[in-house]
Amino acid sequence: RDFIALIDGTHQLIKAPVVLVRDRLNTHVSRTMRELIDAREWLTVFLLPAYSPDSNPVEGVWAHVKRSLANLAVVALDRLEVLVRNRLKRLQYRPETLDGFIAGTGLTLGGPASP
Repeated sequence: RDFIALIDGTHQLIKAPVVLVRDRLNTHVSRTMRELIDAREWLTVFLLPAYSPDSNPVEGVWAHVKRSLANLAVVALDRLEVLVRNRLKRLQYRPETLDGFIAGTGLTLGGPASP
């Protein structure tokens, strides 16, 4: 329920549909999680194979964000949070970069996979 609250909060913040790529951890594919996802028409979920970090476009996103933060000294955790949010917000307006992270995995943007 905390995870769904996070996704709901993200949806409210960005005021746009959310695409979620996740692994097949048992709590991610539970009946309760499926019901919570199905109740949100603005949420599209793609499931990765059982273990496949190379197929996870989020790895590319975080590598990109971390590179942009290299060589920065931050004195407070809240300042780091602001910087990370800023970098992620910038990516929101660069769909070609986000498409590149997905293309790098070999995945396609077809329909959501069934658990």
